[in-house]
Amino acid sequence: MMELDIQMFAVPARKVSKTRKRMRRAHNAKDIPGMTKCPSCGEMIKPHRVCPKCGAYKGKNVVETKEAE
Repeated sequence: MMELDIQMFAVPARKVSKTRKRMRRAHNAKDIPGMTKCPSCGEMIKPHRVCPKCGAYKGKNVVETKEAE
């Protein structure tokens, strides 16, 4: 005889309402990253990073860039 291999899965008892689904996803929105001005050139950059425009970090020139030359 043939044996059937049936798998049972969890099935929700009721449909999840739009409100409940949206409340669960309320914290999934993307955040705008905090930006600061570069003290050397005034370009908006992410904090604690080398400025891609002038190559400065904490007021010191650490990377040579084409625009700085």
